[in-house]
Amino acid sequence: MAGLVLSGCAIKPSSQSLPIPTKRFITNPSSINLLHPKDPIFSPNFHGFSRWAVKVSAPLRIPSIDQQDLDLERERISSLDEEIVQEDKFDAGAPPPFKLTDIRAAIPKHCWVKDPWRSMSYVVRDVAIVLGLAAAAASLNNWLVWPLYWAAQGTMFWALFVLGHDCGHGSFSNNAKLNSVVGHLLHSSILVPYHGWRISHRTHHQNHGHVENDESWHPLTEKTFKSLDWMTRTLRFTLPFPMLAYPFYLWNRSPGKSGSHFDPSSNLFVPAEKKDVITSTICWTTMFALLFGLNFVVGPVQMLKLYGIPYLINVMWLDFVTYLHHHGHEDKLPWYRGKEWSYLRGGLTTIDRDYGWINNIHHDIGTHVIHHLFPQIPHYHLIEATEAAKPVLGKYYREPKKSSPIPFHLLGELVRSLKKDHYVSDTGDVLYYQTDDKLSKEK
Repeated sequence: MAGLVLSGCAIKPSSQSLPIPTKRFITNPSSINLLHPKDPIFSPNFHGFSRWAVKVSAPLRIPSIDQQDLDLERERISSLDEEIVQEDKFDAGAPPPFKLTDIRAAIPKHCWVKDPWRSMSYVVRDVAIVLGLAAAAASLNNWLVWPLYWAAQGTMFWALFVLGHDCGHGSFSNNAKLNSVVGHLLHSSILVPYHGWRISHRTHHQNHGHVENDESWHPLTEKTFKSLDWMTRTLRFTLPFPMLAYPFYLWNRSPGKSGSHFDPSSNLFVPAEKKDVITSTICWTTMFALLFGLNFVVGPVQMLKLYGIPYLINVMWLDFVTYLHHHGHEDKLPWYRGKEWSYLRGGLTTIDRDYGWINNIHHDIGTHVIHHLFPQIPHYHLIEATEAAKPVLGKYYREPKKSSPIPFHLLGELVRSLKKDHYVSDTGDVLYYQTDDKLSKEK
């Protein structure tokens, strides 16, 4: 048997065979020396191994690996790595693997319940703070106090807007008349035409993420952008002007659109909404007349300090927050048109923001993704609803950066966005912001 194995390996054994032990067990191991010098294997005349022959063929020269082959192999490995990275990269513009009903099902049922008493408690709280701040500032009338008052009161005006915003969505209560009355009182007090805004804001939610049909802070197409005169382009993209845009938007809408929130015949509205728009315009005019009359009672300077500057701070908050809901994320987010747009895909392009201490003051309006998809949810349930929906949303939900008590970090994101998010292409159905190099260098 051994001979067959050896011959198969091309090894020829010698004819001389070594002695085979006759005993099966070794009884005295110390008496045996396997490598004793007198053994035949150590004898100079022993030629047993010399008769073993091994037939091995080896090349005379080992071929070298060509450098070009190495480079090709490296390129192949690199391309494979790139393919793996591309597979792992998330495409925010791709249709999501879930439906709106899947998100809705994940949200607890009690999150949909509207409590008018709880909603009214926020109104009472905010109005009391507004009146208290005004009384304290007027009483102290100190230039060390006024700047603090302006910041605080302007933020509270913005909080009043958010509560009126909930009335407009119907998330304040199930009572339409209560929503309308409270909404008019709150919004008229800060010079917002309630129904005019409510209707256009509804259009914004119904068309969020659509290039042409969205209503507020939608992108300009390249053609529209390049048609803007130098002044309009500068005002839209250079701070602080974009943060003062809201009153002008109420009167004239955005570039590329026409109409007014005060005009019942505007193409913003359908004929059945004419009466509502007139009502809101009358309320706005009444508030404006009241403010104008107070100039003669307390003086224009005092009115500027008590109301005018806080109103501007409120406008800045409104433009700041609403802009960052739809712009400025570190990843480029898509806009849609045509068949690629859907209510779900458009809503998923919105962004949640953390405002630190301001979250509670402005009623968690920074929790915006779920609000956009389901505006009927009251603001006091938005955080819980968002947490419940996150497992369904997956990567389509972008976790907001944690804020310090005052959200100064968002100023940097605003500046970066205004510097690079200028327009989208005139063609295509899934679009991303592009940058005008000349405007970017000017900034």
